[in-house]
Amino acid sequence: MPLYEYRCPVCDDTFEARRPMAEASDPIDCPQGHVGSRRLLSVFASVGASSGSSAPAPAAPGRPAGGGCCGGMCGC
Repeated sequence: MPLYEYRCPVCDDTFEARRPMAEASDPIDCPQGHVGSRRLLSVFASVGASSGSSAPAPAAPGRPAGGGCCGGMCGC
């Protein structure tokens, strides 16, 4: 079950709750019991070797593509 982030409009508390996707946007009570907390838009960053694209990086301008030990991708 996904984890969603919510904020209470009464006490301004931010909290997380695991809920089915079908109920993700439905109002939920905050831990203090206030009614009507709404889901926040969660953002995250993914950092690492995989950028999500399988296409190779373009060759640097002014340098011929190809050759070298790595096919010219390192600019050597």
